[in-house]
Amino acid sequence: MMEYKGYVGRVEFDDEAGLFHGEVINTRDVITFQGTTAEDIMREFRVSVDVYLEFCAEQGKAPDHPNTGHLVLDIAPELQAAMIQAARREHKNLDAWIVERLAAGVCSVSAVSPR
Repeated sequence: MMEYKGYVGRVEFDDEAGLFHGEVINTRDVITFQGTTAEDIMREFRVSVDVYLEFCAEQGKAPDHPNTGHLVLDIAPELQAAMIQAARREHKNLDAWIVERLAAGVCSVSAVSPR
């Protein structure tokens, strides 16, 4: 795996074609790249991300950003107040309390662990 500007690239080798091909895996948009050497694939990964960002800017479109670990929610003020009180009862800050609850819910469905 490679990382550049927050985008993560996954690379595979195609032995029939004799080249590496890769794709950015943490965005909904399609960003691909290829090369024949490790140096090529690393350079082309960066070039592809930069071209994608330039294209988005030219189109006036916001690029699909990779997951940052930040989540913005609109919730009822009453729910927020209740969550703050619940977190205080457990001697936790609100972020830690929410992350624990979300992780518990997701972990019951998949193999995700809290940070």
